[in-house]
Amino acid sequence: MPDPNGFLRYERQLPKRRPVPVRIRDWREVYPPAGDELIRDQATRCMDCGIPFCHEGCPLGNRIPDWNDLVRTNAWAAAAESLHATNNFPEFTGRLCPAPCEAACVLGIADDPVTIKQVEVEIANHAFDLGYVQPQRPATLSGKSVAVVGSGPAGLAAAQQLARAGHAVTVFERDDRIGGLLRYGIPDFKLEKERIDARLAQMEAEGVVFQTGVNVGVDVTADDLRERFDAVLLTCGALAGRDTHETPGRQLRGVHLAMEHLVPANRVVAGLQDSTPIDAKDKHVVIIGGGDTGADCLGVAHRQGAANVIQLDQYPLPPDTRAAEQHPWPTWPVILRNYPAHEEGGERVFGVAVQEFVDDGEGNVKAIRIVDVAVERINGRRTVTVAPGSKRDLPADLVLLAIGFEGTEQQPLLEQFGVTRNPRGAVDARPDWQTEADGVFVAGDMHRGASLIVWAIAEGRAAAAAIHSYLGGDGDLPAPVRPSSQPLAATR
Repeated sequence: MPDPNGFLRYERQLPKRRPVPVRIRDWREVYPPAGDELIRDQATRCMDCGIPFCHEGCPLGNRIPDWNDLVRTNAWAAAAESLHATNNFPEFTGRLCPAPCEAACVLGIADDPVTIKQVEVEIANHAFDLGYVQPQRPATLSGKSVAVVGSGPAGLAAAQQLARAGHAVTVFERDDRIGGLLRYGIPDFKLEKERIDARLAQMEAEGVVFQTGVNVGVDVTADDLRERFDAVLLTCGALAGRDTHETPGRQLRGVHLAMEHLVPANRVVAGLQDSTPIDAKDKHVVIIGGGDTGADCLGVAHRQGAANVIQLDQYPLPPDTRAAEQHPWPTWPVILRNYPAHEEGGERVFGVAVQEFVDDGEGNVKAIRIVDVAVERINGRRTVTVAPGSKRDLPADLVLLAIGFEGTEQQPLLEQFGVTRNPRGAVDARPDWQTEADGVFVAGDMHRGASLIVWAIAEGRAAAAAIHSYLGGDGDLPAPVRPSSQPLAATR
């Protein structure tokens, strides 16, 4: 039974982040471990409401009130079991997910929502620290085999589910290490890579085989996989970065996609290379894009020693609190989101658009030309109005484009499997998660488009359930979402 007065006795509180002057000198995670007393107090704020909308906000269907109350009563082992029942990797989601569950928290209607994400990550920390995370080997083997192409959260979740069901699973990754964007796209100050390695050790003990440096479609053909495996799951992500080829000066040296900056920076931190070809040290950096990826670039630029950083957003400055008439509870609110990187320095400019990258006369970018704009949606169509006389230049030695992704990359394996991309650059799935090629399944960002880590894990688990059924496996695996599932939205 929850504490009915918990939310009255305790205010929402997060653990203090490491001091800015300290943390920008290293790549360690921003948040130190939280004390048990703080986390118990925060878990006590959960009302265990009659209809927990946090379940609906989270596509994994996490049993949030259950493990909140277990933390309140200091039952960490049971809390870890409850959390892992629906989420393969809470140590990832607790650090990286923007927490739509908190946006859907009933307490959030009239008060600050429960710190669900922080409670989750502390349960995961305790699970590893106290030895609750152990391999779950299958009692029997099915004799069936599955190839998973791509090792991001969707592929890893599916692989773990299928291996525990007794199938022989091999994960193919074209990079030199497993993890996808978790490994090379997310900076260590958000996710230290030891977290990934600890989970991979568990999965290897459960029988999952990892093969790195294998570009499926080039090093291994689709026919090879069909001959060797009974089913194939494609989880290659949505890595085709959105670009601005039409903007004058885009070809100048010093203008890069965000991932061209983040990936080598992560490899340097991992000790895999000595330096990065795109270094922000002593440079005037302009980041175009106001989302998660832009904040990642901001934090990396600070740690590389940028002279100054400006982050641009085409949309106007959003409000600090939910605008109920536009984004009513429990849907995801459009509000100003301040990431830890923003308190480390830099400037944010809203309501501007880029007109040109300015040449220094030698093929290098020296400035970025912007104008003030107003962005509106009229009858579902997006219109951009330029403010007269607002044109101006910002000094820029390095420009990073963090304006999203255009879907999965066009690659040989798609043609070899006979799979096509839809107009959004994603790969469609039938209701049973199969693509247009029989026996070839798809999940995660490759199917949905660039989305949240919780959606990737949820789709990986659901696709694993479909593959298990396709292979004639006994019983049912959890399937939290369908291919047509969408986030909570307001309807008229």
